[in-house]
Parts: sequence; structure tokens; C-alpha cells
Amino acid sequence: MTKRGWVYAGAALSAASIFLLEMQDVSSQTFQSSSRARDPGVRGGDPGAGGPIAGLTPNEQAFFDRGRVDFNEEERVRDGLGPRMNLDSFGGSSPAVNPQVAFASKAGGTDFVPPFVFINGPIREARFVRNPDGTPDGGVHALFTVTGWFGATGCTLAQPDFAAQMAKRNVIFRTPTPVFGAGLIEQIPDSAILANQEAGAGVKRNLGIRGRANFTVAGRTTSDRTNRNGNDGTITRFGWKAQNVSLLLFSGEAYNVEMGITNEMFQNERDQTPECQFAMVPNDTQNFDAPNAQAGSTAIQNFANFQRFLAPPTPSPDTPGGVASIGRGRDVFSNIGCALCHTPTLRTATNSTVVALRDRPVNLYSDLLVHDMGVGLADGVTQGSAGPREFRSAPLWGLGQRIFFLHDGRTSDLVEAIQQHRSDGSEANGVIRRYNDLRENQKQDLLNFLRSL
Repeated sequence: MTKRGWVYAGAALSAASIFLLEMQDVSSQTFQSSSRARDPGVRGGDPGAGGPIAGLTPNEQAFFDRGRVDFNEEERVRDGLGPRMNLDSFGGSSPAVNPQVAFASKAGGTDFVPPFVFINGPIREARFVRNPDGTPDGGVHALFTVTGWFGATGCTLAQPDFAAQMAKRNVIFRTPTPVFGAGLIEQIPDSAILANQEAGAGVKRNLGIRGRANFTVAGRTTSDRTNRNGNDGTITRFGWKAQNVSLLLFSGEAYNVEMGITNEMFQNERDQTPECQFAMVPNDTQNFDAPNAQAGSTAIQNFANFQRFLAPPTPSPDTPGGVASIGRGRDVFSNIGCALCHTPTLRTATNSTVVALRDRPVNLYSDLLVHDMGVGLADGVTQGSAGPREFRSAPLWGLGQRIFFLHDGRTSDLVEAIQQHRSDGSEANGVIRRYNDLRENQKQDLLNFLRSL
């Protein structure tokens, strides 16, 4: 992941995007049924994200600012980076130029670029599906090492043999998830998620949208299809399989897994080769001698606060395609059933300790539930109680300026990403059939709406 990755992916427009923008006048924007709908491409202009959420107190703003400093910082060996890592920073959706390519030889490093990492491709992490003995693995296998890095004298580590594992079809990929608006998502109460799960149950059932009891808790029905924290039974919501329950847990895990930096939540090095330990463990700890609480907070606390107070993206009212097309596309989105999983709006709790996050609409376009996506998107990995074919409905806010889609970044074409939702066993099959039955101008309106988010 990259700390800079949450910044939107540049202002370059595809030919299709320029074509649509030249036709802002709704009266002139008519598509014949023979004209194929196209992804308008990455939306240019103001990214509409990256700043703090409105209404923060001065102290909350100070914590946000400190978190942003940590977020933008590139870690070094003396900070605890490594011994194995994916990057020296972390964050959200992938930029146009993949920093992992240059990172392989950064600071004297001698690593090779893995065969699935490309300069114009998504930032990726790799997971192995099975261990050598055939038992489930599912864990992250770091792409790079600190071997050869300045400050890592004496450390010699080999990268995983990704080519051999790929030949065995044993490698799956994940891209980083965007972090904007995460504090609002954290404050959505379980009751709101469960109530939304039951809403429109008959329509969902008719379309094949279903779920399973991922975790059984006293007082909860067996129709509960959420992913749950294994200890207290609360609904988990962060990550591609909704495997993490809180931003602090998400942050601690990201520091350890993505950058190899141990912390007060994950205290042990993932690679404990003696010659490759160059900082005290845990690497990230609270400074009790700091002059104030903000200066003494840990990096994972800072990153959690940055995400918590980061504003959600602002959608465009008229780009691409114009106001009328976006409005029609919003109606199509609802009418064919996309909104049954990508719920447009949930609401935060009324008792949040942060006033700026209290009783607020969250226009995330996700139900935060995990769904069976069939064999086409299956990755063979179980996380929490989300199985090998199950994924959280990805929040769609900010989609207009994303480059790569789906959990592994396999496509940059929004039309292809939609079609990838359909495969044997997928809960989305009924909705995708409805999409395919649309007229091309209706599809174009829908694509314009999605790229406006």
C-alpha cells in the first residue's frame, strides 16, 4: 500500500471521457441503441477528498494534522521498516504510476520486481492460498526485503519464489482499499447494518441476493450474513472481506503486515532473522515523556485518527455526461438492484463521542455485508468468517477517480468490472442480467452516474 495512494489518480481523461464532456448539453446527448456504452474513464478536476471532515474541534484537527504527517512519511530501516514489507508507506487506492516498481531498488535494495507488479498496474500485495502441505494459508507474503538497504548491513533475505507459486496457481492478489470517510463507516452502529440487511428481503431473495450466518451469537438470528469479530460478536467492516472491526486494529495490522513495523498491537516481527533486526521491538511505541498527548501518540494511533477524521469524497453533480444523465443513471442503479448491496446511505450513531461524526449520513454505497461472488471472483482465502468466495460490498464513493477495480485490480474498465460480478454462484447474477438487458443509453447513464461518485 502507499500513503500517497489515497490521492486521486490524476486528471488525464480517456478519449471516451473527452467525448462525453464535450456533450454536456443534455439536449444533444442522445445515444442510439447501436452505440455501445463506454466507461467515461477517470474523472478529472478537483479530487474532492483529502481534507478533514467538517466540524472538528481544534484538538481533533490537531490530531488529524499529526496523523497526516505520519501518513505522508516514508519509513526507514531505523524506524523499524522490514525486514520484509510491501512498501515503506501505506494507504488507499492505487495511483497511475505504481511505486512498487522503483521501490525494489530503493535505498540500495537488491530485490527483483515480482512478475505481477507493473509500472502502470495497481499496487498489490500477494497471498498464498495453501501451505506446502496443502493446509490453508491465506496470509500476506511480503514482496520485498531490506537486503542491501542503507542501514541494513549484514541482512540477507530471499524474496518468496512468486513465479513458482504462480505456476501452481497458489497466489492471489489484493489492492489497497481507500481510507477516506473511514471514521463515518466506523461509527455506523451494528443495528443500522442489520436493519438494512433485512430491508427489501423479498426483492433480494428473488434476485438471488442472500447470505449466511458467518458467526453465531446469542440473540442473533441464523439469517445474519455479516462478518463478525470472533471475540465480542460485533460486525467487522474494514478490508476486502470486512475482516477488521476498528480503524486502530486496521492501522496496527497495516503497519506490521505492509511495512514490517511492529507496534503495541502487533509486537512480534514477522521475520525474526537475528541479522535483520535493526530497531527495538516493538518499533512503534507511545512516548510517555512527550510534552503533550499529541506528541506522545503512536504512529498507529495517528494513522487511525487521520482515517477517522478524513472527509468522504465529494461527488460531481455534472461530470461526466451532465446533470440529467447522472440523475437517470442514479435511477437505473436503484431500479436494476445495484443499490440492494451497494446501499447508497447508512447513518452513524447518535451517541458518538466525536460530534463531527454523530448522527451523520454516510453516502458510502455499501451495505458492509459479505456476499458470495461466485467462482469468477473467488480467491480461495478465508478471513474471519468470510469464505473463499465472499467479499464485502465495496464502498463506491470516490469511484469516479479510481483507476483499478475489484479486489485484485484486474481491470481499469468499469464495464468489465461490472461484468466480472457475474459467474457461477454469484449473488450478483440477477442484477447483472438486468444490467445486460438495459438499452445502451441506459447503461451509459449508469456508467456516468458511477463515475460521478
